Amino acid sequence: MATRAAAVECARMNTNATSGSLYTWTQAIYALHALSLLTGILGAATVVGAFLTGWPSILAVILNYVKRRDVRGTWLASHFRWQINTFWYGLLWVVLCGLFVVLTLGLGILIAWLPLAFVGLWFVYRVVRGWVALRDGRPMYA
Repeated sequence: MATRAAAVECARMNTNATSGSLYTWTQAIYALHALSLLTGILGAATVVGAFLTGWPSILAVILNYVKRRDVRGTWLASHFRWQINTFWYGLLWVVLCGLFVVLTLGLGILIAWLPLAFVGLWFVYRVVRGWVALRDGRPMYA
């Protein structure tokens, strides 16, 4: 019975899937995150560094928080949660890698690049998966 209720709620939230200014805002936020990723891939910065410290991603997270109240109760709220979590969990992993390097007196840098590479791939995965779901009119986590 709970599954049926969840499906009905998801269908209600998914109305007007690809129109409206909130959908456009969500598209723009994914585009800003993607721009940061491209900066890291094509430029001198790393993917992780560009995503966490680049102005497009910083602006995207600020917009997430500014428009968060507007999307509450819609299917787009799941995308905002997805985008915000991507940024903050990525930052957490980078801080943990940095802490590991500090605690090993710098020797950890020899292996810290591996989890940082995974974080970079994870950022790419999260932006692509979220943006594709948005373009298909699907909420995240469904």
